[in-house]
Amino acid sequence: MTAPAPRRIWLVAGEESGDQLGAKLIRSLRAASPGPLAVAGVGGDAMAAEGLTSLFPLEDVAVIGYLAVAARIRLLMRRIRQTVAACVAARPDVLVIIDSPGFTHAVASRVRKRLPDLPVVDYVSPSVWAWRPWRAKTMRGYIDHVLALLPFEPEAHGRLGGPACTYVGHPLIERLAELRPGPDDLRAREGGTPVLAVLPGSRRSEIERLMPVFGAALAQVRARGHAFAVELPAVARHRALIERLAASWPVRPRLVDGEAEKHATFRRARAALAASGTVTLELALAGVPMVVAYRVAKIEEVIVRRLIQVPTIVLPNLILGENAIPELIQAECNPERLAAALAPLLPDGPARAAQAAALTRLDAAMRLPDGDDPSRSAARIVLAAAGRGG
Repeated sequence: MTAPAPRRIWLVAGEESGDQLGAKLIRSLRAASPGPLAVAGVGGDAMAAEGLTSLFPLEDVAVIGYLAVAARIRLLMRRIRQTVAACVAARPDVLVIIDSPGFTHAVASRVRKRLPDLPVVDYVSPSVWAWRPWRAKTMRGYIDHVLALLPFEPEAHGRLGGPACTYVGHPLIERLAELRPGPDDLRAREGGTPVLAVLPGSRRSEIERLMPVFGAALAQVRARGHAFAVELPAVARHRALIERLAASWPVRPRLVDGEAEKHATFRRARAALAASGTVTLELALAGVPMVVAYRVAKIEEVIVRRLIQVPTIVLPNLILGENAIPELIQAECNPERLAAALAPLLPDGPARAAQAAALTRLDAAMRLPDGDDPSRSAARIVLAAAGRGG
């Protein structure tokens, strides 16, 4: 008896976070598939560990920011053309693009023109609810189904005329046990010298812009009479830069390495000062009151301010539907304003209590209706799409 042909799943990621999502998806696809699977496409080390051989190194396309993209546009266009050609030649049963819309959507739209019947699934919605909302309707031309990480995104796509969209859950839901403080963590959080988690971002430009401001803000918080210890989860590739910039801080931070130690810091942290990004959702799920800050280059500020469509850029605020977490952006991201917002979160008081109470509502807002986990939810939709394409 002839063995059944494997389902051919093509996956295209564009940066490290997408690589992690892709790896979990591949594992869930193999577990859920009734028959053999063959995976191919573009990914990084995590997807490679699950059996995917990438067409080229992920670093070639893991570029963020207008200026960085402009500097590498020739290489990016070459990699887009290479990915499209390989996908069309492979004729898979489904194409799954993962985040990084600047790269992955360029691939998907070109593949759709050459393989109009190939199902295309987009894992992670672009932020159409925040800026450039017209993208939602445009996506209908080359994407069949969006797998959303945030619970409000299906409504946004429906309102904006986008593709079919299903909330499959944020991957952090699968890691609550790593984020939630245990009894020892709670004792550390509530007693002794408070730990202040400081997170100036993961990109070099973020770190260079935010660390001097954060250091000056810490000096002002200490001048207000607050004692605290600082723990700073450091991105390995930027550790030397962080050490240099932190050398002038009034409170020298303890640098924390690796994901496990970062989450250990979150479990015992009394409060946090963080750059805007996914880390704010990690902190929120760990129950850490925080102040969020961000700065971009002046040229990017002009573009972003013209296009932004939401009253907050902080993910927990968007999910909760209220500005529970203070955010200080651009000119407001200065030592005086940061210190004034951060200082009330260290002692017990109304500001700390109000934010802590809001964070407890996140679980209900993010929980999947059937109690499933995100990777399995995503895998079921991908396999259904592959079946239609077979």
